[in-house]
Amino acid sequence: MINIKIITVGQLKEKYFLLASQEYLKRLSKYCKIELVEVKDEPILNKSSPKEDLIVLKKEGEKILSKIKDQDFVILLDLDGIQFDSIALSKKIEEHFVHSSELTFVIGGSLGTDIEVKKRANLRWCLSKLTFPHNLARIILLEQIYRVFKILNNETYHK
Repeated sequence: MINIKIITVGQLKEKYFLLASQEYLKRLSKYCKIELVEVKDEPILNKSSPKEDLIVLKKEGEKILSKIKDQDFVILLDLDGIQFDSIALSKKIEEHFVHSSELTFVIGGSLGTDIEVKKRANLRWCLSKLTFPHNLARIILLEQIYRVFKILNNETYHK
């Protein structure tokens, strides 16, 4: 069985995000075991300085890194990462599954991700050049993981 871990900063609070997340988790249960790991986000001041922002990133980064095992293959959602279409993403993930059935995705907080998390990532993936709230990014990630499994299993799914 394939095991996927998704580490996120913060938790879903809005009912519509929770419902969407539950729907994709239900759909994905046919293909894999998914573990959602939410680490607490750090409070951010309204007019924080760049130095204060770095402290927040570092604290959140330490929490993220504490949830990653040495052997984990980590895909970080990152604006500076590589963009894939769904077919290319499915091929990339399929290549990984040849070697391991474990995969970890990371979604940082509202300020982004600490440099140490970026260094730890095996792959940095840009969902889009558009900016999304990280709660919406989680739903998009779940949908794309579901789409990957549909593609890999030659099953139809809307285009």
